[in-house]
Amino acid sequence: MKKNVTIYEIAAESGVSVSTVSRVINGNPHVSERTREAVKQVIEKYNFTPSALARAMNNSQTRTLGVVLPDITNPYFSALFLEIERYALERHYSVVLCNTLFGGSSHGVPSPFTESEYFQTMIDKEVDGVIVTGGELDKEDISNEYIRAVNRLNQSFPVVLIAQEIPGCDCLFINRNLGGGIAALIHHLSALSNRRIAFIGGEPGVRQTSVRLEAYRGALQSLELPYEPELVSLSDYYAKDGYTAMKKLLDEGHRPDAAIAINDNVAVGAIRAINDQQLSCPEDIAVASCDQFFDSEYTTPRLTTLEQQNDYLGRLSIMMLLSAINGVREPMNIQHNPRLIIRESCGAQLVSNK
Repeated sequence: MKKNVTIYEIAAESGVSVSTVSRVINGNPHVSERTREAVKQVIEKYNFTPSALARAMNNSQTRTLGVVLPDITNPYFSALFLEIERYALERHYSVVLCNTLFGGSSHGVPSPFTESEYFQTMIDKEVDGVIVTGGELDKEDISNEYIRAVNRLNQSFPVVLIAQEIPGCDCLFINRNLGGGIAALIHHLSALSNRRIAFIGGEPGVRQTSVRLEAYRGALQSLELPYEPELVSLSDYYAKDGYTAMKKLLDEGHRPDAAIAINDNVAVGAIRAINDQQLSCPEDIAVASCDQFFDSEYTTPRLTTLEQQNDYLGRLSIMMLLSAINGVREPMNIQHNPRLIIRESCGAQLVSNK
């Protein structure tokens, strides 16, 4: 007898949708008796017992949640994971982490597995629900294969994606305000008499980068400041990328008055490049960041940055996931405004000398 059939094969042989098979397995009353019996016959024929749905029928849970992210060495993801774990533990859930190394980590270590294989790991661990953030989820163009994989994951248990909504994806989404606070940074730097403001770091084809670039261009236009394409230097999200991006600007003779970095890591690398060119931050080039990481108040100079409220994001993702596990699926939109934290790197204390 055939073993290890999928819910999709059960649905195809029964002549119904996957969601109908799921409702039958979960004892949903909104299925006709005829359909219910047809599906049950196929299930019994193949001895189909998917672990997550079987647990739901028995009304039992492992009280374990999964988190899938691309690089735990990236301070954004490590800070977010700590907040997710903290709120999960408060509600007596343990957390299983899958660090996919999507695209390579800050140390350049590639992953031996695809993200889809990590999704299978979550199923094998019999978690009650999963939060996914970063990786292919953040790309401008997401493959149909990835969407199918995450939809299959969602058939086993609730899945919350920290991302902009994706057409054809059945999971719950938490939409972040990726461009929030950029205008505040531009206005602040402009008030300090900076006109040529660069944008450094970030990766082409990634939503966070494209949304923040759009906000950057819009803010410049609103203040009638010049948008100069040569002052945009994309690379990646780590300190070495900030160094490379700033060095490229300076080597090519495109010295800006100020630079906005995609995050604190990139800002630190940019300041190192400025110093290596016998220039100073903020006296020669002011630097500010779109995303605060750990210990930015202890760098030299202390970083002007945006606080993106990861504690809020972590709390909401756990609230949404636990609600879905308990049968209540409610989408949430985060409409927070990142907080501008003014420190030394923007040159605020030097305004009277300009």
